[in-house]
Amino acid sequence: MRNRALQYISLAARLLVGAVFVFSGFVKVIDPLGTTYKIEDYLHAFGGVFANLDVLAFPAAMLLVTFEFVLGLMLLFHVKPKATPWLLLIFMLVMTPLTLYLAIYNPVSDCGCFGDALILTNWQTFWKNIVLCVLLALIFLDYNHVRALFVEAVEWVLICLFVGVSITMSVVCLRHLPWFDFRPYKVGTNIIEGMEVPDDAPASVYKTTFIYEKNGEQKEFTLDNYPRNDSTWTFVDQRSELISKGYEPPIHDFQLVTTDDEYTDITDDILNSQEPVALIIMYDLKKSNVKLLNKHAHLLKSRYEHLYIVTGSPASDIERFVYMQNVGIEVLTCDPVTLKTIVRANPGVIVIEDGIVKDKFNLRDIKQ
Repeated sequence: MRNRALQYISLAARLLVGAVFVFSGFVKVIDPLGTTYKIEDYLHAFGGVFANLDVLAFPAAMLLVTFEFVLGLMLLFHVKPKATPWLLLIFMLVMTPLTLYLAIYNPVSDCGCFGDALILTNWQTFWKNIVLCVLLALIFLDYNHVRALFVEAVEWVLICLFVGVSITMSVVCLRHLPWFDFRPYKVGTNIIEGMEVPDDAPASVYKTTFIYEKNGEQKEFTLDNYPRNDSTWTFVDQRSELISKGYEPPIHDFQLVTTDDEYTDITDDILNSQEPVALIIMYDLKKSNVKLLNKHAHLLKSRYEHLYIVTGSPASDIERFVYMQNVGIEVLTCDPVTLKTIVRANPGVIVIEDGIVKDKFNLRDIKQ
């Protein structure tokens, strides 16, 4: 006889795991560029041959988010109820050791498993995966009694529908902007307030090690015992190790610098402007849709008196861009990671007035 307790436990685990995967997949499906950037971070952190595989980041991101979202829906709607738990278990058996590696060695600050909607530390992510593995194991308690709700033909129709919905959402958000903005620069945000650090905020704690040499022998010292007054020791090197990270404001590394010979920081001028300032974000000029900029440059200049292009590209690329395009818009520089965070478009536009984000859009969506 079927054990009802096992049946209910298995069903609860199925619903919970399915909901987690649908949520995790959805917040990344609507932000495919964000997932792409995170995979690029992984590739660069691992180094070696991986550092040259950026071209694979976007297709890998699309495959990953579609896989998560579709399998979550399949689990919730009882589609392929025998195969789906096995696919999810295999997926978790791959991801859990990976997150353990991330937790131990910390090559990236967070895994991005819930996109920007929910930021977890690497250790939190690892333990979350352990819990998911346990829940998946509970699903198998009633595995032998599970029966499909739909005939096979209907199941495949539903799978195709789930995949189609996932890809369609990604394409729409890629061509425009994510439907939900979980990042620090969403419309209505006061950037000035977002950059403030409270007086009582904890500071980062570092362990500093000094290396001195005497009579051909090198020795390590700390801040407390290094030979500051002993001239017989010769300073060789020093290194700092982060012991505990202090408070980091939601908005940091937002610094806008001119590209002329003066390299003037005009961040405060822009944030304190009482008139709208439009920033055309092109984090990488080589990857930007320059044709789109050329198409709308005149409209942008007629609409915004204070208008800048902001990029994270190197000086050589900026010089080439200015020479080749000649759109007549001043170019500023900013940290490329910050620019990717500001708007998920290349180019995208953010409008700031009195330090507050008033508008943000993909340049292709500019109102005529």
